[in-house]
Amino acid sequence: MAMASSSTKAVFSSPVTPSPSSHPSQKPPSLLSFLRSTATSTPISNIKLSHSRSTSQVVVNSVLKTVTSPETSAPNYQTQDLKYPRPTILVSEKLGEAGLEVLRSFGNVECLYGLSPDELCSKISSCDALIVRSGTKVSRQVLEASKGRLKVVGRAGVGIDNVDLQAATEFGCLVVNAPTANTVAAAEHGIALLTAMARNVAQADASMKAGKWLRSKYVGVSLVGKTLAIMGFGKVGSEVARRAKGLGMHVIAHDPYAPADRARALGVELVPFNQAISTADFISLHMPLTPATSKVFNDETFANMKKGVRLINVARGGVIDEDALVRALNSGIVAQAALDVFTEEPPPADSKLVQCENVTVTPHLGASTKEAQEGVAIEIAEAVVGALKGELSATAVNAPMVPPEVVSELSPYVVLAEKLGRLAVQLVAGGSGIKSVRVVYKSARDPDDLDTRLLRAMVTKGIIEPISASFVNLVNADFTAKQKGLRISEERILVDSSSEFPVDSIQVIISDVESKFASALSDNNGDISIEGKVKFGMPHLTRVGSFPVDVSLEGNLILCRQVDQPGMIGQVGNILGEQNVNVSFMSVGRTVLRTKAIMAIGVDEEPDKETLEKIGKVAAIEEFVFLKL
Repeated sequence: MAMASSSTKAVFSSPVTPSPSSHPSQKPPSLLSFLRSTATSTPISNIKLSHSRSTSQVVVNSVLKTVTSPETSAPNYQTQDLKYPRPTILVSEKLGEAGLEVLRSFGNVECLYGLSPDELCSKISSCDALIVRSGTKVSRQVLEASKGRLKVVGRAGVGIDNVDLQAATEFGCLVVNAPTANTVAAAEHGIALLTAMARNVAQADASMKAGKWLRSKYVGVSLVGKTLAIMGFGKVGSEVARRAKGLGMHVIAHDPYAPADRARALGVELVPFNQAISTADFISLHMPLTPATSKVFNDETFANMKKGVRLINVARGGVIDEDALVRALNSGIVAQAALDVFTEEPPPADSKLVQCENVTVTPHLGASTKEAQEGVAIEIAEAVVGALKGELSATAVNAPMVPPEVVSELSPYVVLAEKLGRLAVQLVAGGSGIKSVRVVYKSARDPDDLDTRLLRAMVTKGIIEPISASFVNLVNADFTAKQKGLRISEERILVDSSSEFPVDSIQVIISDVESKFASALSDNNGDISIEGKVKFGMPHLTRVGSFPVDVSLEGNLILCRQVDQPGMIGQVGNILGEQNVNVSFMSVGRTVLRTKAIMAIGVDEEPDKETLEKIGKVAAIEEFVFLKL
């Protein structure tokens, strides 16, 4: 077993370049020499995690063409040199004049609104940059049609659901957005819908214009003293909370990443998801659309709500199962809804949801104020111009700046780091939020010769992305963590192992949280702790809490704490086999013979609820958890 001989600790709030060290000229360049040589390094515009049964690797494709590299210099767009003419910037949806002025000062701007997909594909090969809002789909076909010329896509707004990020990365096209300028506008629209819904403003207006005077029909409800649950306590959710408090409402919130101290400063209590939806009189949605939040408001969720609840959504339409909402409205579980966003936009003309009398709807107006439109225009224009100059900002969502040699060496550890982050966050329970994460790297290399920025970014990515709209990479990892109140610290431990490999193991520790799986808590201080290694090029989980395990991190994972006795593997295997759930591997780790053990089971399919309940009812199993990898 490798023995620790020394350790170094550091806390990072931004990427750090380690101190210089010398290397014999006959040896291959070290990680540091690559990372320090920024003048001769090329930014990787694609780190795609390719995962299969036989291999997990990082595939490095194209590089941005606008940044200096050893072979070519960046085009000087600001000169009239014929070799590098001014870039062509296509604006496919309306953009504020202030933003257009920024663009015109740098390149040739063409404003062509309402292009069909075929028209966009025909035009894009003559463009260096494309600016869109939510109405233009930047698909793989568009990026293929650009024939490599398109260097940057700017999304004037927050969500990038309409941009094929993987294709953009593969084609070396940087994607930037404008996440801050429309925060207040969206919050104000949420409050406008809340108050209009509570007092039936839209319905009463339509009634009067139809020549009716129905005062008794449109009796509303007061907001003072009512409980508002804000689902997603980010920028917009926080601003909604400020305004709702001013209306005399009691505000609670659910967000696994929101810092409790920031919530307390606003007079808001952070609570678990089920508590939020079951106690609220009004529920305002401000969560991103991710695989974890898609249709999270469904029949089961509505059934757990207080009868007569009122729902507001100015976030993303896909977080609500719209058919389930219609059923909840018809049954009276949901008294009213006010919606600015829909799963399909525009919604069908015969949409039952839109036609409900107790539903107030607007056509995605959250960011539609003059002030917000101007702010978004300037923010995205500056980001696009900066990208064309070869600069990268925190709003870049797909372009880590790492030399290909370093990425190649770290490739299996990149996969390991992200998967450990994803596992760790799934073990967290409760509504207090994650505040502190420690990442421990064990390596035979001198700590000063181990640059862990990419690995730290991937741990951050694994922790934040599963339940967040943020897209995390090396460029914005520290910024994103700071914005979410997440403190990432690192420790490097020198061990007696082979220096041929950059890292011996990675440990992820989350402090001051409750765990869904008590066995994941370390004996020392009760923090969630998991550890992994790369074996034969594949990421493996090697420790959960104080229990040693050895499982490949692929597919899905079931962890069980059990009494250490014969027959346990067979019992659980039979339950899974009866439901046609294929087991890819099993591993049992224990600390003391015939006491407690951890069984880790890899499965290809996701077991249904009944199957998991059967596993939990096995007498010798004390706790279990299902984890998606």
